[in-house]
Amino acid sequence: MHALVTRGRPGLELVEIPEPATPPGHVKVRVLRAGICGTDLHIDTWDAWAQSAVRPGLTVGHEFCGEVVEVGEGVTDFAVGQVMSGEGHVVCGHCRNCRAGRRHLCIRTSNLGVQRDGCFAEYVVLPATNVWVHPGATVATTTAQQLDVFGIYDPFGNAVHTALKFPVVGEDVLVTGAGPIGLMAAMVARHAGARHIVVTDISEPRLELARSLGFRALNPREHEIEDVQRELGMTEGFDVALEMSGSPTALVGIIENLNFGGRMAMLGLPSAPIELDFGKVVSHMLTIQGIYGREMFETWYAMAAMAQTGLDVSPVITDRFAFADWEGAFDRARSGAAGKVILDFTEGA
Repeated sequence: MHALVTRGRPGLELVEIPEPATPPGHVKVRVLRAGICGTDLHIDTWDAWAQSAVRPGLTVGHEFCGEVVEVGEGVTDFAVGQVMSGEGHVVCGHCRNCRAGRRHLCIRTSNLGVQRDGCFAEYVVLPATNVWVHPGATVATTTAQQLDVFGIYDPFGNAVHTALKFPVVGEDVLVTGAGPIGLMAAMVARHAGARHIVVTDISEPRLELARSLGFRALNPREHEIEDVQRELGMTEGFDVALEMSGSPTALVGIIENLNFGGRMAMLGLPSAPIELDFGKVVSHMLTIQGIYGREMFETWYAMAAMAQTGLDVSPVITDRFAFADWEGAFDRARSGAAGKVILDFTEGA
């Protein structure tokens, strides 16, 4: 089968490798769609993080949907032909958090496409416990747009986990970072009943995408967040902030614009330590909550329910490439001008 692998140097390679076997307790999936994530760009660049975390020869990719084509011994909950999305965090099942039902906090998490072979291949194998089946969906009954969305349930889950960490009904929400996950988080907050939602970013194409989705969006280098608060009739600061960018200045701006008792869910991963005014964090009684991945599987139930009640995140998908054109897809994703970029495996490699 064709697979996109890292050789331990800048640049990925599309190579022919053996089709994986299906061990007991596992499921083999024919990949239909896969999303390109910032993690994949880091591995392609082979930066310092990738060098420390990824072994050469690994098949990359972790956001995907596909068709179940084989189930291993002992698997009884899934059947060949079902359409599924993959939870990319494989947990140990034995640590304190796993045994207490907090699998998203497993201390031995192994990540698809980082520590174990991922989904940028014609077939991928993962534990049955990491399979999320879309009820009643088969390749014959699922539209291309549905497959696109199923292919990004992983980052959609990140958005849901972040946006719903704190109650947002009737609240004013600040979202810093208008990338695909930031925009999906804003859409989730609106669907869940937030009042005012303001999105910030320094990329004009992404701000335009945010505006096309109906959000008040601004570049904090050109406009003051406080001015927008006044325009919206907000007499106090934001109640909830969703930090999706990893930018030090965004985090500082959030603290400056949160109301007393404000709450921040922080998904964006900074590339270096950030200096903060913790005096204000203390005196304003702010709450900062780190977010990683998805709650397994509470977040998945929440996003499925929101999709069933009308939340459509497909507008964040701006580009689709055939798997064979993966280089063009990576260039587009790296440009910073796109929303979510999808690889379509049904067009061949």
